[in-house]
Amino acid sequence: MNPLDQRIVSCLVTNARSSYAEIGKVVGLSAPAVKRRVDRLLETGVLRGFTAVVDPEALGRGTEAFVEVHCRGNVPPARIRARLEPLPEVVAAYTVTGAADAIVHLRAADIHQLETALERLRGLEIIDRTVSTVVLSRLLERPPTPGT
Repeated sequence: MNPLDQRIVSCLVTNARSSYAEIGKVVGLSAPAVKRRVDRLLETGVLRGFTAVVDPEALGRGTEAFVEVHCRGNVPPARIRARLEPLPEVVAAYTVTGAADAIVHLRAADIHQLETALERLRGLEIIDRTVSTVVLSRLLERPPTPGT
């Protein structure tokens, strides 16, 4: 990705609804030239798509937790993912270094739903134990920006 592509991506991160003409004014290109570059960034996987950013609380999913998952034995990541996917409260999961096998991000409507989700998570046959941390407030969340 060259500096011009980085500037285009920065524009899209700021406002993915910007037109190619609007982005072109910022980066000094014509709208068709911006479109060609955006198409190439999509083809190469730099851009994975465009989406709306929604406030989870507005959707009734304002209670969240991060859960360290410790598996029974050596469980491959694909198997962990397969067991987590059916759980609707799981919004993200990551393999990690350290004592835990994975970190799971849960979102729920309230503490009762979160507790129920944790019980279902702990009930998975691959799980030995979990360590949960409930989020009290979001201090900082920033999208990835190119060039930083």
